[in-house]
Amino acid sequence: MGSLRVQKMLAGQGERPAPMPHTLSEAFPAVPTDASAIGFALSRLPRTDAPVLWVQDRLSRKEAGRPMLAGLRTTRPIIMVDLSRAADVLWAMEDGLRCRSLAAVIGEIWGDPPVLDFTATKRLAMRAEAADVSCWLIRRAASPDLSAARDRWRVATLPSAPNPHDAQAPGAARWSLDLFRSRRRKPGQWVAAYDGAADRVHYAAPVRDRALDQADGAAGQRAAG
Repeated sequence: MGSLRVQKMLAGQGERPAPMPHTLSEAFPAVPTDASAIGFALSRLPRTDAPVLWVQDRLSRKEAGRPMLAGLRTTRPIIMVDLSRAADVLWAMEDGLRCRSLAAVIGEIWGDPPVLDFTATKRLAMRAEAADVSCWLIRRAASPDLSAARDRWRVATLPSAPNPHDAQAPGAARWSLDLFRSRRRKPGQWVAAYDGAADRVHYAAPVRDRALDQADGAAGQRAAG
């Protein structure tokens, strides 16, 4: 009996597939200083009050700035770590992934430092999966070279949606999402819109009719956990 047939039978019996384990994902902002990749990564974090470890290298901090924690609309603790070298960021991320009490580990690295190779990303992915802790690597001004990240995204800011109450005012924030490589789902492209009133991100597939996995970041995921 084929696996697809088994899945259909289970679906008919009300069974749901097990949620995907947390792992390493990468986000490449189309404009290096754009905050869209950060916003998208936050929208994909688990819905818990557990703290987040957030690590930046010097160039990311200098060129893109520190995140405005007051604007994240979350009560979860954010542990900010400012480091200079990419090697130190990777070490801090890997060390943080040993802590199962964290909700996630986020790292920002500028460019393509030699230390950020396949082996380094493989170590992060294995640590994240072993601890079941979400891990995001924000790759600013970087090339999508060989990586062990399970999901790899390109993220760009789009013009805001029309404001339903004032044609001269901006509406909901929107981003374009391109899942260009994944080991867990089919690649595809989406437009994400942030609903501030509900504090949720909604997804639409304008290019290909593909939906995000319901067990991980489905339409309606809260933007800040």
